[in-house]
Amino acid sequence: MGVEPNPNVQPVGAGGEVAEPSSGAPVGRGLWAGAGRGLWSTSSDFWSNWTVVIALVALGLVFGLGTRQFFAASNLENVLTESAVLMIMAAGQSFVILTAGIDLSQAAVLTLCAVILGEAVSGGLGIGAACLLALAGGLFAGVLNGLVITKVRITDFIVTLGALGVASGIALVLTSGTPTQITSVTLLRLATGKVGPFGYPFLIAAAIVVAGQLILIGTPFGTHVLATGGNREAARALGVHIGRVRIAVYAISGTLIGLAAILYTARIGAAEPAPDTTLLLDAIAATVLGGVSLFGGRGTILAPALGAILLTALQNGLTLMAVSQFYEPLVVGLVVVGSAALMRYQRN
Repeated sequence: MGVEPNPNVQPVGAGGEVAEPSSGAPVGRGLWAGAGRGLWSTSSDFWSNWTVVIALVALGLVFGLGTRQFFAASNLENVLTESAVLMIMAAGQSFVILTAGIDLSQAAVLTLCAVILGEAVSGGLGIGAACLLALAGGLFAGVLNGLVITKVRITDFIVTLGALGVASGIALVLTSGTPTQITSVTLLRLATGKVGPFGYPFLIAAAIVVAGQLILIGTPFGTHVLATGGNREAARALGVHIGRVRIAVYAISGTLIGLAAILYTARIGAAEPAPDTTLLLDAIAATVLGGVSLFGGRGTILAPALGAILLTALQNGLTLMAVSQFYEPLVVGLVVVGSAALMRYQRN
């Protein structure tokens, strides 16, 4: 009995590529096209692939005309540095969403990893070992999410929503709701150090994004990620181990959240036990702004990183123009809904 192909992304071909059923030609290997049919094939593809770039240009024009400070070298450096945490979160979220999943626990796991880091340092552990513990905590949370989703067969939304509550609760219990101050020369250098005009946090985030993009477009695992999100039954029939792929992307997301927690803690100098839920919304918004389909199987890792920079620049520009900060979540919320509508249009 044949498997009905998903109209959004096609099954995996014999060479491990995602292939067009009509021609057998591989697709999904371009830097921007992800699992798409080609950069210029349809107007919907064009807007999906280039929305974030066009929005960045438009944002620069608006804020550049609105305030001279926006294009000051020091301000641009600050925008890139401030975007690092969100870039890493968006990279992890992109891997998950590309498999047609979603990770709602990111902000809470970030908080928990930061608390683990803070408590370890307060307990006398060296900063290197404490950072490894934070990474391990993120990895453990990600793997646990993946195992529950695949083995217990509960939907991603429910599992990660539950994980959000569990991680938040553990962080509050460990700290009794009190922020843990962290004094570390290493973390201070991490937060403030630069190579030329680029801060260490941005360089780390950029390296993660580039590595993620290369993995997605240049390895069998990347092909399996796209195939899992595009058509699970067809991918399974062609030998892709769907369960392992889904566990792996949650493990990637969790590990990257651990890294983001280190950078976040270095930036503010403390481990905050209360999760910043706006980070979760921003990470999802950056992902869909970058053209990653919420239905899975289509997207890149690079473009969501630009989406993260866009959202950070938006916040920065509104601040420079003395616009109330209360408008930011309104704009981000509209971005998420609008992007979801665009993805629905593409799927249809």
